[in-house]
Amino acid sequence: MALTHSRRFEGKSVVVTGAAQGIGRGIAARFAAEGADVLMLDRSEAVEEAAEKVATRHPGGSAIGVRTDVTSADDVARAVDLADRTWGGVDVLVNNAGVISISPLEDLSLDDWQRVLAVNTTGTFLCAQAAAASMRRHGRGGRILNAASGQARQGFIYTPHYAASKFGVVGLTQSLAKELAKDRITVNAYCPGIVASDMWDYNDRAWGRLLGDYEPGELMAEWVANIPLGRAGTDDDVADLVLFLASEEAAYITGQAINVDGGMFMN
Repeated sequence: MALTHSRRFEGKSVVVTGAAQGIGRGIAARFAAEGADVLMLDRSEAVEEAAEKVATRHPGGSAIGVRTDVTSADDVARAVDLADRTWGGVDVLVNNAGVISISPLEDLSLDDWQRVLAVNTTGTFLCAQAAAASMRRHGRGGRILNAASGQARQGFIYTPHYAASKFGVVGLTQSLAKELAKDRITVNAYCPGIVASDMWDYNDRAWGRLLGDYEPGELMAEWVANIPLGRAGTDDDVADLVLFLASEEAAYITGQAINVDGGMFMN
């Protein structure tokens, strides 16, 4: 269950990538509900409608949706410049954008390898670089939160590129946490497990075909049954952690990668 909404992010500007749907949209909505001004970025044009819905449902904050390719330095620079001009800078960056593909090694194309690393790792770097520059300019400190994964803890079969990308996010998080600490900018990663989403629907089908004769939904149910807390995660489970890490209560936490997975991984 989500935490009771407050106004703890009133006057804060928050940038969320991968915000057209799923976890990203859920995180953006929670920040808006707590008074933040939210810039929602996604390569899909659906982000504009998503932002309109967030703004309508949560009038205490505001939301703007902008089509943005996080692998494009120019796109990212334009988005951060919009936040600077509209709200006087970036206070919180949530690097939520991510992609996955599932394939045996011999069938994994170089294009797929490069696409997953480009979005998940290079995109995180580009957005963090631009947002950190904004945070330094306005001198208020800030929060950078990067989406890692259970596969930042342990690689899984048929996804070496995804695991590499998420291990890279954790390394990037730790390095930036050390560099930006003097500017009062904390940098942390969050590691979701199984969360109901279009991505996990794809994971269930693709891994199910490769790991055995699974019908849609069967492999997911098998995995969920092995989660110690006995259920899949929700957008709010992830958002609760992200909003805590973005809050003043987490001012002394940096360089960490925190699981939010019901106990799937305990390291």
